[in-house]
Amino acid sequence: MMERIEIIPGLSLGPGSPLLIIAGPCVVESEALTLEIAKMLKGITKELGVGFVFKASFDKANRSVHGSFRGPGIQEGLEVLAKVKKEAGVAILTDIHEPWQARPAAEVVDVLQIPAFLCRQTDLVLEAARTGKPLNIKKGQFMAPQQMGGIVEKARHAGNDRVFLTERGTSFGYQDLVVDFRSLDILKRLGVPVVFDATHSVQAPGAEGERSGGKREFVAPLARAAAAVGVDGLFFEVHPDPDRALSDGPNMVTPAAFRSILKDVLRITTSLSEKA
Repeated sequence: MMERIEIIPGLSLGPGSPLLIIAGPCVVESEALTLEIAKMLKGITKELGVGFVFKASFDKANRSVHGSFRGPGIQEGLEVLAKVKKEAGVAILTDIHEPWQARPAAEVVDVLQIPAFLCRQTDLVLEAARTGKPLNIKKGQFMAPQQMGGIVEKARHAGNDRVFLTERGTSFGYQDLVVDFRSLDILKRLGVPVVFDATHSVQAPGAEGERSGGKREFVAPLARAAAAVGVDGLFFEVHPDPDRALSDGPNMVTPAAFRSILKDVLRITTSLSEKA
């Protein structure tokens, strides 16, 4: 039996909750830009009446080459996220890459995220779960959806039932991803809320040599399809100038595009709820 997860008081994910939106830039580029994006996205989600969790990473450790931008690091990055949380008044999600990062991150943010590449790292999952914070585990590009059941059990073994899973596409040959929408239903059968990552799912890993490419024109149709299947939340990376973003630019969308996609998604979810 799937239970609703409370993110913070008044904001939840799962059965009986409205669609939850997780959105923000790939990485903290600067304090000013991160705060600007958070306020912008809060305004859009408030206008459209959906729950919102702001996402930004203090470090992107899974880089293809040494010189890729990673972010400010845990100390400065968490300071920025703490300020964003206070000044923008939003719940915060960030990812961690090593077990020791779990506790200091949990002191600041509301949701811890396990990156897709690291979803099988037992010690990382256990330490994140032991903080008691809601835990978003992204399905690895190399994982079948049913295999995620064992990873959910790791978190539960550590005493944390506040777990949800995010689908972000599956490796399809070299330098491409494909989304099998059956995965969303299979993940739900594991008894956890399910989120669809509409922007990472259009990545083209390593397609631009030293960085990943992306096909952002497919973000909108994939988001609409996920809404039609029935997900508990949607995940977007958003940047005011994606082509100049320091990480994940080719698959990110602008705030205007985000707003337009979200309006389409809400028309679908409203229609489904009226028919239920």
